[in-house]
Amino acid sequence: MAIKRRNTFNVDEELDAPFDWKHLKRAGGYVARHKGKFVKAFLISILSILLSLLTPLLSMMVIDSFIPDKNIAGTMAAGGIFIVISVVIAICNRARSRLNSLSGQHIISEMRADLFAHLQKLPFDYYDSRPAGKILVRVVNYINTVADFLSSGLINFLIEPLAMIFIVVYAAAFVSWRLTLIMLCGLPLFAVYIFLIKTKQRRAWQVVSNKSSNMTAYLAENINGVRVTQAFSRETENQGVMEDQLNENRRVWMRAVRISHSMWPVTMMLARLVTAAIYVVGVATLGGAESGLTVGVIIAMAGYAGRFWGPLQNLGNLYNNLVNTVAYLERIFQVLDEPVTVSDRTGAYTLPKIQGNVTFMDVTFEYDPGIPVLKGVTFEAQEGESIALVGPTGAGKSTVINLLSRFYNIGSGTVYIDGHDINEVTLPSLRRQMGIMLQDTFIFSGNIIENIRYGRLDATDAECVAAAKTVFADEFIAKLPKGYYTPVNERGEGLSAGQKQLISFARTLLSDPRILILDEATSSIDTHTERLVQEGIARLLVGRTSFIVAHRLSTIRNCTRILYIEGGNIAEQGSHDELIAQKGLYYNLYMSQSSTDDGV
Repeated sequence: MAIKRRNTFNVDEELDAPFDWKHLKRAGGYVARHKGKFVKAFLISILSILLSLLTPLLSMMVIDSFIPDKNIAGTMAAGGIFIVISVVIAICNRARSRLNSLSGQHIISEMRADLFAHLQKLPFDYYDSRPAGKILVRVVNYINTVADFLSSGLINFLIEPLAMIFIVVYAAAFVSWRLTLIMLCGLPLFAVYIFLIKTKQRRAWQVVSNKSSNMTAYLAENINGVRVTQAFSRETENQGVMEDQLNENRRVWMRAVRISHSMWPVTMMLARLVTAAIYVVGVATLGGAESGLTVGVIIAMAGYAGRFWGPLQNLGNLYNNLVNTVAYLERIFQVLDEPVTVSDRTGAYTLPKIQGNVTFMDVTFEYDPGIPVLKGVTFEAQEGESIALVGPTGAGKSTVINLLSRFYNIGSGTVYIDGHDINEVTLPSLRRQMGIMLQDTFIFSGNIIENIRYGRLDATDAECVAAAKTVFADEFIAKLPKGYYTPVNERGEGLSAGQKQLISFARTLLSDPRILILDEATSSIDTHTERLVQEGIARLLVGRTSFIVAHRLSTIRNCTRILYIEGGNIAEQGSHDELIAQKGLYYNLYMSQSSTDDGV
């Protein structure tokens, strides 16, 4: 029986219906920072246009005067002027291109910096519900496209209409106003065409941006999960999903291109029709006493007609780019407008140096509306106590430490540290006094000692080494090719899971926190290493309040108090011996683990 592939990345984001100019206006703020370069590029472009419009007049002069009069000197002079004009135009175009590129790179850097800064502030729940690839595509691909348009497209949106105006003025004033009217006859038809396709075009490119985001998200996930893919022989299945993504992306891209590229043949057809009309009318009235038309006038007018529809065609292409750009700006500003829900409140004050007394007072929390994870949790932890959090998966153990660290906002109730409501203090002053080692160990690209120093940049090498020795990470680091300066890649490729946890543990302990949080801190460490680490932990816990989440109950026997959490509530609490004596939930869990360990 054939199994249908399930592609969860084909869930598209909702598209806004109207074409919203506010996105472009907002992006103009980045352009305004480099207005000097844009003004220079604009003036250079004007000079280039004015010079280029002299060439049809020179052609008319040569055809109507110099050639009939066999004026060789005049013809050669006109040729020389052609060459000079061409050289100056080339220099102008090069200067404008350089200015546009320079301003474009500045815009790219500034938009990415703003996005990155905002992403760093967004709470965990933002990342919980979004694939990393969909975020990455905004920071990289979309900004590239947007910056290209902002650096050169906006100038061209001003230049091309001015070029059309200049052409009309030159043609009417210096060539023939009658033929100029014929040149303008195609404009109403072009306007009707634009009106008919603009909505389809905008929505087509919005769909392209969605599909591109889906494809990037799936690609990023599969790169990160390649080991799992190969372990379960999922290569063929994943290849099929990726091919579905590629086919869908190609389909919507080609549809958008078909709509957008219809602009070129329509514009060219109108340009040819208008030029043909100029030749027909011109030849029909050539030599007439009242018409004042000559061969040179007709050729010059045909030249201006070609130039007139050139900017119009460019405007059509620019409109395509504008539609694409606004679609991407919607996605970029969606990220920038994402509210930083976990932030310093108005009037927040700096948390003074703490002793480590923690109180949870009737705390309720839910990740998804209507599904509470914690239900009125209340407990106290005195300075220096070690509190273990145990219970079944999903009971709310990690949620307790996430709320204590203010990674999420508390639904209701209050958390106090030394009597300070953590909602009323600044986040940096809170987290700098807490050492947090989460279950997901992350090693950054760089070297070993830089990863240990990550949470305390002023730490000396000796202090980093001392922290590593405390958790017995020094034992394996010393054996690496370059010791503490051994390069490591993103996520610590080449290191074992246990080695990465030891480095992360040293990083946490180096900050000398008043409150220490360990979320499954020894889950990937072998039994021998665990015994060594427990000795280091025991020394470091002295004088610090600690919260330890652990599934391996043997690691928390010596904790001051154990909280058994089930169903969002504290079902049992007490020391290891007290809970064993009660023969309740903790006792059953402990005995089940003990029997399993004995059987191994």
